[in-house]
Amino acid sequence: MSEPQQQPPGTLDAMRRKPDHGEDSYRGSGRLAGKKAVITGGDSGIGRAVAIAFAREGADVLISYLNEHDDATDTAKLVEDAGRRAVLVAGDLADRAHCIAVIDKAVEEFGTIDVLVNNAAYQMTHETVEEISDDEWQHTFDVNITAMFRLVQAALPHLGEQASIINTSSINADKPRPTLLPYATTKGAIANLTAGLAQLLGERGIRVNAVAPGPIWTPLIPSTMPPEQVEKFGKDTPLGRPGEPKEVAPAFVLLASDEASYISGALIPVTGGKPIL
Repeated sequence: MSEPQQQPPGTLDAMRRKPDHGEDSYRGSGRLAGKKAVITGGDSGIGRAVAIAFAREGADVLISYLNEHDDATDTAKLVEDAGRRAVLVAGDLADRAHCIAVIDKAVEEFGTIDVLVNNAAYQMTHETVEEISDDEWQHTFDVNITAMFRLVQAALPHLGEQASIINTSSINADKPRPTLLPYATTKGAIANLTAGLAQLLGERGIRVNAVAPGPIWTPLIPSTMPPEQVEKFGKDTPLGRPGEPKEVAPAFVLLASDEASYISGALIPVTGGKPIL
């Protein structure tokens, strides 16, 4: 049975095949004990998997999301079931004021920020350049890359030594899919933003890294790709399938942990075997 098409950014409820975020499988070991984290796009997909993993590793989590209230509430419950605090903040990260409000809320609730995960993203499939409107191009950049800069800038006064910034890039940073032109372009920019920030912030003891997922099964896929592409999604990887969000989360845990104290400026691929140079 085919996956139903959705309106972006999509919801878990409407998906026939539910992604696995690690709800039943992730086991923590205290690697993030006492840390305070902000995760954008934390309601579902990779963001939810990261929120679950962080909480089970001992972190309190602020979940920033657009308008998927049911998904966000479910994610918050999973965080609280792990014995950690969950704070929900809804709104559009394309708005500069909202980026600042997310950070202000985290500081108000937690007193500090140890980990900033810039994960929220927008994408849409187009077969021709002419189909891409100026508004969509601008919106994609506002959500995917400009928001990251604004969140980092707002968070910096509250990030101490050993703090970690983790950006979600993509295999598209190295192998851009032409039908995802605006999205793929921003993912390349995120790789460069990460490399530049790692050099600028190293002297402050702040580490900056990126995770580059390949095809991961999330609500974004059936809400932004035509049915024929959804049907084939991820089957062209060496592992022959799309990844699950739970398979990406451990990379974020590593980069957020003190075990990664000498890892900065890295781009970690989670791609099912597709190489990134």
